[in-house]
Amino acid sequence: MIQTVGVVGAGVMGSDVALDLACYGYEVVLKDISEDAVRRAKEKIRTDFRLLKMVKPRAKQLTMEDVIDRITFTTSYEDFERVQFVIENVTEDWEQKKTVYTELAEVCGMQTYYAVNTSCISITKVAALMPRPDNVIGMHFMNPVPMKELVEVIRGEHTSDETVACGEQFLKSFDKVPVVVNDFPGFVTNRVLMLTINECVWAVQDRVAEPQDVDKIFRLGFGHKMGPLATCDLIGLDTILNSLLVLYDSYKDPKFRPCPLLVKMVDAGYLGKKSGKGFFEYSF
Repeated sequence: MIQTVGVVGAGVMGSDVALDLACYGYEVVLKDISEDAVRRAKEKIRTDFRLLKMVKPRAKQLTMEDVIDRITFTTSYEDFERVQFVIENVTEDWEQKKTVYTELAEVCGMQTYYAVNTSCISITKVAALMPRPDNVIGMHFMNPVPMKELVEVIRGEHTSDETVACGEQFLKSFDKVPVVVNDFPGFVTNRVLMLTINECVWAVQDRVAEPQDVDKIFRLGFGHKMGPLATCDLIGLDTILNSLLVLYDSYKDPKFRPCPLLVKMVDAGYLGKKSGKGFFEYSF
C-alpha cells in the first residue's frame, strides 16, 4: 500500500501535486535543487491551500498544519529511500530528466514505482535509464492539479500491467480519473493542445486578433473554461516552447514548428503567470 510519495520538482506542477496528495493523507517528500525553490514552493502551497479551502469540500475539513506537516521540503534525495512512488515534474528537457532518473536509481528501492509527469518526452526512453523499466509509467497531470480530475496515464513499451493497475488505483485514491494511452510523442493531450496553442500564437503574430479576443472565441464559441493563450500563460511559455521543440524533433513535421513570436517572448523573459507577464499580465 502506497503511503509515502516522492515528488521531484517543486515548481507550479510539483507543488500542486504535493498539496493535492497531502490533502488526501499521503506523506509527501517534495524535492528541488535549491533552498530558494523549496521556500517558494512552501509559500505557494500555503497560498493555494487557503484558496482550495473555499472551493473543495475535502480541504475545508483540514487545517494548514494538517497539510504542511505531511510534506517534507528538501533539497536532498536522502528521504527518497522510503518512498513507494515517485512523481517527477522537472522541466521538459531530456538532459535534466536523464540526470534526475540516474540519481533516483541510486537511491530508491527496486520496488519503487516512477511516474513521469511529462507532456511530450518518451516514457520508454526514460524507463531505459532504470533498473526496473517495467516500474516506469507516464502520468500527465492537468493544471491546476487539485481542481482537475483527468490524468493521462501513459503505458511505455516496458510498463507492466501491474504498474498500470497500481498507477490507476493510486490515482483513484485521490479522486483522479485515469485515462490510459500508449507512448507516442505528445500522447493525446499535448499532440493536440500544443498545435492549438501554437496556431493561436501565429494568429496573434499575424495580427488576426488580439490575445483576449482569441481566447474569447474559444471560451464563448467552444465552451472552453480557459482560452488557449491563458492556458499557455498558466503552463509557462518556456514549457510550451520546449514541448513544441520535442514534438518537432520527434515527428520531423513542420506543423510543430514554434511560432517566432513564442520564441521571442521566451527570449524576453515573458514566461506567463510565473513571470508576471505572458500574453496577459499578472500581479502577485
